[in-house]
Amino acid sequence: MLNVKNISFSYDNRVIIDDMSFTAKKGEVLAIVGESGSGKSTILKLIYGEKDLDNGLVSWCDKKILGPKDKLIVGHDFMKYVAQEFDLMPFTTVEENIGSYLSNFYPKKKKKRIIDLLSVVGLSEYLNTKVVKLSGGQKQRVAIAKALASQPEILLLDEPFSHIDSYKKRSLRRSLFSYLKSNEITCVVASHDKDDVLPFADSIVVVESGKIISSGTPEDLYKNPVLPKIAAFFSEFSLINGEIYYTNQIKIVQDSEHKAVVSKSYFNGEGYIIQADFESQTVLISNSEPVDKNKTIKILFNK
Repeated sequence: MLNVKNISFSYDNRVIIDDMSFTAKKGEVLAIVGESGSGKSTILKLIYGEKDLDNGLVSWCDKKILGPKDKLIVGHDFMKYVAQEFDLMPFTTVEENIGSYLSNFYPKKKKKRIIDLLSVVGLSEYLNTKVVKLSGGQKQRVAIAKALASQPEILLLDEPFSHIDSYKKRSLRRSLFSYLKSNEITCVVASHDKDDVLPFADSIVVVESGKIISSGTPEDLYKNPVLPKIAAFFSEFSLINGEIYYTNQIKIVQDSEHKAVVSKSYFNGEGYIIQADFESQTVLISNSEPVDKNKTIKILFNK
């Protein structure tokens, strides 16, 4: 089990991570979410041992993770970290990059392993392509495959799909997280995109300014957001008299005491988001059809 206990970290007398604790069991996916600058990347670097803790402890299966003060070479055999900068050799092939973590004593086994991993990340046809010729998204996928090559026990991913276009991102997420689950690889993934983690995470930690502001299962956090910014991570919402309502929790109906005046209709692919004025407050409503501007509608709040 990964155990992050009461960790703190400061830089130039500024607190970056403040007394943070969480755990992840073997084979679980833990998502760390938050806005840019909230401390997500720093948390991963502290888990990996790239930076020294001010206070607290990080351990994996009761083995303490040491920082630069106590460990000359950063990293551990059982853990791999895919940073946003990647760690690739640009003038060698995709095969050579992924194979750099694998033994040369069994060349056929090594080749099969590389081909299998390229299938996981959707790059089978790029085996002999030099990395320098790849796009940013393709390089990101190679970096993930390289990290998986030695079958780590724990994988740290920092915004792992940020450079990948929507055409490839959906299938890659399904393939990658399915592979991690089937091989019982614990994963800690930092992201600001709910689609990266909501269907796949076992638990989510929400951070702001280096502090945990909420944590729990994806379903619990979605259904019971304790703060508007947590609801905002999952979907568009309205704050009505202190209550949080997602767009699908407000309906346009034939009969209701609540009336609103439409100001705008937005097409979102699955239908429309209707923006309306309700008692000097803005409401956002899911609807199958657009509604004319300035039309008075009746609405029902249903959580």
